[in-house]
Amino acid sequence: MTSYGYFLASEEFPPHVLIEQAKLAEQAGFTRLAISDHFHPWIDEQGNSPFVWSVIGALSQVTTLPITTLVTCPTVRLHPAVTAQAAATSSVMTGGRFRLGVGTGEALNEHITGAAWPPFPVRAGMLEEAVAIMRDLFDGGMVSHHGPHYTVENARLYNTPDGKLPIYVSGFGPKAVDLAARIGDGLVTMKPDAEAVWRFRDGGGGDKPVVGGLKVCWGRDRQKAVETAHRTWPNEVLPGELGQVLPLPRHFEQAVSLVTEEMVADAITCGDDVDEHVRGLRAYADAGFDEVYVNQMGPEYADFFAFYSDEVLPRANS
Repeated sequence: MTSYGYFLASEEFPPHVLIEQAKLAEQAGFTRLAISDHFHPWIDEQGNSPFVWSVIGALSQVTTLPITTLVTCPTVRLHPAVTAQAAATSSVMTGGRFRLGVGTGEALNEHITGAAWPPFPVRAGMLEEAVAIMRDLFDGGMVSHHGPHYTVENARLYNTPDGKLPIYVSGFGPKAVDLAARIGDGLVTMKPDAEAVWRFRDGGGGDKPVVGGLKVCWGRDRQKAVETAHRTWPNEVLPGELGQVLPLPRHFEQAVSLVTEEMVADAITCGDDVDEHVRGLRAYADAGFDEVYVNQMGPEYADFFAFYSDEVLPRANS
């Protein structure tokens, strides 16, 4: 049965609001939390980018829900050994309720160190090597590694994960889905793509979890909700690989100047039609997803949680 969680958008909200949303999500009946890991927001209108590992530490003190990063890039901005230490500490802080979602990243966040932004085949190789390093470190032994992309010298985690720490791998195309099936404990893919789920399971993923997410903009006035979604998250409508290769929020702002309100209204669930929100969730359930994380765009998140608690989640779970 598909379970429904809440997605904390660290691009749009400051840390104290993310913590408030996590508490409201648990009260509303969401059973899981996910949180994005960004250095920059996609566009300046979103306006935030707190350090995810600090926020997870705070979340561990205010909620009992499992927490997953969707997703962390452990290859450029942070060395995989440092990412492993952060993830292991998060596992300890949450009593084993933390899962590490990883992906090949976006230039938007990773170019900041001045390192070259490689093409996907190189990034995929970096991710595979990084996952292997992190798994070795999670075991608690002394690790030295000399690979094509990373060197680790005499590293040991003294605070190891509380139980097994699953690593879910993000995949948005056939090659990435195949990589997730080979090295991941689960697949992360945001669209309700039944073909990707089948490819993951048939390619070695078996019955491992498949995780997705969707953005909505609840509001009593549908047109105002569309305007909010268009103002805050127009990048959700951008096609292809732009999300991986554009390096700055202003470049996304240039790209989304082509996105109209009508395009947003067609692509994103906006307003207060219960049937439309339920259909959005059930599309993932019908495609074979195990976990789906919903994110509310804009400031009306308190009313969103009441709406989902009273009207949407009971129907989606029935």
